[in-house]
Amino acid sequence: MPKIVYVAHDGARTEIDVAEGENVMHGALYNGVEGIVGECGGALACATCHCYIDEAWTDKVGGPASQAELDMLENTAADVKPNSRLTCQIAVTPELDGLIVHMPEAQY
Repeated sequence: MPKIVYVAHDGARTEIDVAEGENVMHGALYNGVEGIVGECGGALACATCHCYIDEAWTDKVGGPASQAELDMLENTAADVKPNSRLTCQIAVTPELDGLIVHMPEAQY
């Protein structure tokens, strides 16, 4: 299984094996990683799974955000940056083994 590295706002790192085909948000939720809420369950309806993709990985996460994702990112509690994504929209593939996602200071 690909390993995803979740980095909390304070710098604490959690490495989780996430099944292929799952999304990065569920990897965090199923394993109790704090910092990703996923209030809507991954339906692209809340923006509480906002993260910052590590710059080394931005080109590898499946292309740029869709227009629907960009629209939802306008509702985040934290600053939106060029590397902002919603983790519910990033499907885990073997190519994402080692992916690093940084959590914002707050989701609400």
